[in-house]
Amino acid sequence: MSSWSETRSPLPLLFRRHSSGEIKNLASVSSSLLPAFGTVVDEGHLRLKKYVIAPYDYRYRWWQTFLVVLVVYSAWASPFELAFRKAATGSLLIVDLVVDFFFAADIIFTFFVAYLDKSTYLLVDDHKKIALRYVTRLWFTMDVASTLPFQFIYRIFTGQLHDGRVFGFLNLLRLWRLRRVSELFTRLEKDIRFSYFITRLSKLICVTLFAVHSAGCFYFYLAAHHKMPENTWIGSQVNDFKHRSIWLGYTYSIYWSIVTLTTVGYGDLHAVNTGEKVFNMLYMLFNIGLTAYIIGNMTNLIVHSAVRTLFMRNAINEILRYGSKNRLPEGLREQMLAHMQLRFKTAELQQEEVLEDLPKAIRSSISQHLFRGTVEKTYLFQGVSVDLIAQMVSEMKAEYFPPKVEIILQNEIPTDLYIVVSGAVDVLIYKNGAEQFLTKLGSADMAGEIGVIFNIPQPFTVRTKRLSQVIRLSHHHLKQMVPIDHGDGKKIMNNFIQYIKGLKQEMLDELPFFTELLSDLNIEITGQNEEPKNSQAPNSRIDANAQGTPESSNQLPSLIPVRVIIHGHPPKTNTKKDETSGKLIHLPDSIEDLFKLAEKKFGTRGSMILMADGSQVEELNALRENDHLFIF
Repeated sequence: MSSWSETRSPLPLLFRRHSSGEIKNLASVSSSLLPAFGTVVDEGHLRLKKYVIAPYDYRYRWWQTFLVVLVVYSAWASPFELAFRKAATGSLLIVDLVVDFFFAADIIFTFFVAYLDKSTYLLVDDHKKIALRYVTRLWFTMDVASTLPFQFIYRIFTGQLHDGRVFGFLNLLRLWRLRRVSELFTRLEKDIRFSYFITRLSKLICVTLFAVHSAGCFYFYLAAHHKMPENTWIGSQVNDFKHRSIWLGYTYSIYWSIVTLTTVGYGDLHAVNTGEKVFNMLYMLFNIGLTAYIIGNMTNLIVHSAVRTLFMRNAINEILRYGSKNRLPEGLREQMLAHMQLRFKTAELQQEEVLEDLPKAIRSSISQHLFRGTVEKTYLFQGVSVDLIAQMVSEMKAEYFPPKVEIILQNEIPTDLYIVVSGAVDVLIYKNGAEQFLTKLGSADMAGEIGVIFNIPQPFTVRTKRLSQVIRLSHHHLKQMVPIDHGDGKKIMNNFIQYIKGLKQEMLDELPFFTELLSDLNIEITGQNEEPKNSQAPNSRIDANAQGTPESSNQLPSLIPVRVIIHGHPPKTNTKKDETSGKLIHLPDSIEDLFKLAEKKFGTRGSMILMADGSQVEELNALRENDHLFIF
């Protein structure tokens, strides 16, 4: 059983362009044959039977491509030989026989090519089923009819070389092979290695050239087989044209066809007899549809390439109208326009729509490749575990900001912290309406983390100095990820405290309650560091876990602690007075630490914690932001 699982392919029936079975290019999966959902595939289907060709074998692909080249020759030669019989019985006859030989070989190969069952989407490699399917379909009949050299066979049986019209029309059966060209273009349009625009343009050119060539040859055929050659479109211009050079007649025919297709109509070559006039009318009606097809496809290709520019211009016009209608300042309008232009310029780098369609594992791998090195260099995450770095990078979002645009506004609600990947930003404050510069941040520096961790309004304004790329992490994701690892939480808090202590005094002055907030964090970190010294605490936790009792979440540190207001007396009936005489603290990790902190604040150690409504607090997890606690 183990050996079977080791050899079994994760994609049981994946026949790729390379028939070796090894995935050499992940893009080749796009052209693979996959089984339908729910289809059970055993090991017997992993390999085809002997003398069976996989349709996506690269050698068979090359063979099909070679046949397409021969189809191009057939598409040119068949109408040409109909119009100019001398060429059909001359040098082109040998070339036709060689080309027919290769297509006859392809008919034989088709009896050995596996096909896709439409009901199960599995490759069928049974020789009888392959042969029966091919013979009973129209393709076999048309392949044989378009391959038989009727004129050469007639010469073998009669000994004479017949140049009648019937063989010219029978040669037109070779145009059946044009389906291979259509299949080739369909495959190339889906192949990411080729430009879609160039492929579609090449297809339109080929269709136009074939229409011009075929119409010119048929028009010459009408003149060559008219009972009065001088009473034809070319006979009125060229005397004895039937005995002149073949290429002279072909040049006149193509000239007429192009002039008529483009609706120029110089009038030098015009229809003379009734048959030519009828053919001209039919050809011009056909040209209407062909011209519409070409113009429609070209318009679609051009508009598709310019649609992003159109959206950008419309968005900019909307912004200009909005700014004018609401009389916004000129500087604010410029910022709006700069942001909108940058959004479209950097869309190719972000491609959020594309990334959203990818599996989460692939998106995470992309983020790890792009931003992990920068995150590891930031001061806040120095020394944390590799797993935590990987989790955070996966949740980060990248953004571009043009120069002189505010990333963070002073006093706004802290929702995200930012890491500068490239560019530069300035940290500013506003005092009495005046702007004051504090410091400059560069690559791997952080912004907004003070407001997020202290859970206070952002104390600074952060503005880009030049085009900058930043990655942001939501404070909700930070709260969810950090408590998973106790050691990482303490390390991040220690890094943050050391960073805060090293700030300039002018920056510290902008932090409200800085002394109390920092002392609260110091008490929390100190309490966490003293826990391992208590020999009974680890044993009690181990015993509790061994008995199936979950460890209290109060013992885990929180990177962004909840803020509460504590009072050193029992709750009173005058609620308003109680609410104004308390002290704002960060909620510690345990009730014991809360008692210690209250003793430090009020000078007396309490033994009970009550809410404003008189209910006793037994678990700190039940508390919310800005709750009032009465400790006595």
